[in-house]
Amino acid sequence: MNVKNPQLTVKHLEVRYGDLVGIADVSIEVPAGSIVALLGSNGAGKTTTLNAIAGLVPSSGGSIHWGDESIGGEPAYAVVRKGVALSPEGWHLFTQQTVEQNLMLGTTPLSDKKEIPELLDKVFEFFPRLKERRKQRAGTLSGGERQMLAVGRALMSAPKILLLDEPSLGLAPAIVETLYETLSRLHRAGLTLLIAEQSVQLALEVADYAYVLQTGKTVLEGTAQALATDPQVRKIYLGLTDAT
Repeated sequence: MNVKNPQLTVKHLEVRYGDLVGIADVSIEVPAGSIVALLGSNGAGKTTTLNAIAGLVPSSGGSIHWGDESIGGEPAYAVVRKGVALSPEGWHLFTQQTVEQNLMLGTTPLSDKKEIPELLDKVFEFFPRLKERRKQRAGTLSGGERQMLAVGRALMSAPKILLLDEPSLGLAPAIVETLYETLSRLHRAGLTLLIAEQSVQLALEVADYAYVLQTGKTVLEGTAQALATDPQVRKIYLGLTDAT
């Protein structure tokens, strides 16, 4: 991807868990203001890549740069303070806490707490359902509402880039459509997005550029439009053939 000023640059990233290889050779670039999709089947290495970028797992090789600064090896609390936030697969909410309490946990990295009321208003603007449920315990929410809360909590750290891990997983089609409409609104408001998705067709509809992972390696990249019409992607990931 020819980008003059990539905001996030990952080169030849490797993550090992003892003798097990989580990812072997992942390289991606995410320019400021873009939507980039990270595609691949379950076990391809998408989650490990996002976790390494977010500082949740240590890298064994390669590099991760945020602008001109190396963030590979930085702990998660330091990475999120630089403007990199992760909305994880499975949400990881505090189910006994209220919606508002979960959102407030996302403000921990903020140096200026005066930003909190404005950030909360913005989250409620993008996710009105969360405002309706603000005093409700997170454990009583539907799957779609939990996904909204996970994204909202990440937004409370005032990120410059939002990493989303399988945001559509397990959600009804109508909920997924609403969620992706909101993500598009966030993008139009200036947020950069890196989305890891098994739903390739969905991701390619919103992304500018995409990378395909297989067995922990970047094996294919291109514009979303080009990959959507690529015979290999159509056959392996979309389940389509040229005759379809």
